[in-house]
Amino acid sequence: MMLIKQADWKSVIMILISFVLMYLAIGRGFEPLLLLPIAFGMLLTNLPGAGMYHSEIFAGGHVNWAAFSDSKNFGLIDVLYLGVKLGVYPCLIFIGVGASTDFGPLIANPKTLLLGAAAQLGIFLAFLGAKLLGFTPYEAGSIGIIGGADGPTAIYTTSLLAPNLLGAIAIAAYSYMALVPVIQPPIMKALTTKKERLIRMDNLRNVSKTEKILFPIVVTAFVALLVPSAAPLIGSLMLGNLFRECGVTERLSKAAQNELMNIVVIFLGVSVGATAKAETFLEMKTLGILLMGVLAFMFGTAGGVLLAKFMNLFLPEGKKINPLIGSAGVSAVPMAARVSQKEGQKEDPSNFLLMHAMGPNVAGVIGSAVAAGVLIALFA
Repeated sequence: MMLIKQADWKSVIMILISFVLMYLAIGRGFEPLLLLPIAFGMLLTNLPGAGMYHSEIFAGGHVNWAAFSDSKNFGLIDVLYLGVKLGVYPCLIFIGVGASTDFGPLIANPKTLLLGAAAQLGIFLAFLGAKLLGFTPYEAGSIGIIGGADGPTAIYTTSLLAPNLLGAIAIAAYSYMALVPVIQPPIMKALTTKKERLIRMDNLRNVSKTEKILFPIVVTAFVALLVPSAAPLIGSLMLGNLFRECGVTERLSKAAQNELMNIVVIFLGVSVGATAKAETFLEMKTLGILLMGVLAFMFGTAGGVLLAKFMNLFLPEGKKINPLIGSAGVSAVPMAARVSQKEGQKEDPSNFLLMHAMGPNVAGVIGSAVAAGVLIALFA
C-alpha cells in the first residue's frame, strides 16, 4: 500500500513500458536475451521505495565513491552498474562475440571490409541529425552509434559520453536490432534492380588456420595504433577470436561464448534498464533518440548497398558483388547476413549469399567499434 501511495504517474508509465518490453521479449522474441533483463531492470528502478538504483551516485558522469562507504546509501544495481560505468561489461561481451565469430569470409574476400565500413555511414549521419535536433555533441555521438547495430558498442560509448541517455539509447539500439528483418528489406529492394539482386558470386576460397590466427593479432595492433580509443573493444573482440582460432584454448573459447557471455548479459541488461528512470526517460529527448536511431539503421543499410553498386562499376563481369550483401555491413551478426540471404533467394532460390554476406557483417562489428573509438576520441 505504501508503494502505491508513493507512486506518481511517470513511474506508472515506466512500469507499463517495462511490461510492454517484457511482452516483446517473451511473446514476440525480440532480442529476448538482453531486452528481457533491460525491461526487468526498468521495472525494478521505477518501483517506488525499492531503492535499488540511485542516479545521484553517478551524477555528472562521475562516480561518487564516498556513497559506497555506507550500505544504506546504495543498492544492488548501483554496484552492478559500476561494470557499465567503468566499461567492463561491453568489453567482456566482446570477448564472447569474438569467440563466436568466424572472420573467415572477411579474410577470404577482403574488399567486403569496405562494405562494412560504408554501413557505418548511418552513425555519422545520425550524429549530424542529432546535433540539428539540439543534442550536445556528446549526446549526438551516443545517438549516432545506434546505427552500428551493435548493442555493447552503443552502451560502451554512451556510458562514456552521455550516461544520462543510457537507458533510452540501449532500448532503442536493441529494439531496432530486433527489427532488422523489417527495416532492411524495403531499403534493399528500393536501391537495387532485379538484375543486381540476381548476381551470383564465386565460392569463397578456403582460409588457412595461419591466416585466421594472424588476423586478430594484426587487426588489434593496427587499430590500436590508428585509433587508440577503440583498443578496449577491438582488443577484447580479437582476444575472443584468438581463443577460437588458435586451437589450444578450446575451454576458454567455450567459456567466453557461454558462461561469461550469459552472466555478463544479465548484469549488463539489468544495470542498463535501471538507468531508464521516469524523470530521465519521459522527455522529448527520448523521442528524438528513437527517431534518429531508426534513421541511423536506414542510412547504414543504404550505405552498404550503394557502395557495393559503386564497386561494381569497376569490377569485371563474373567478379561483381551482389549489392544485397552490402546491407549486412551493419553489425547485427548474423541476423543482417540472413536478411541478405533471404532477399536474394526471393529472386533466385538457388542463389546462396549467406557466407558472402558474413564478410561485411563481421566487418561491421570492427567498423562500429572503430567508429565508436573515433567519437570517443573526439568528445570524451
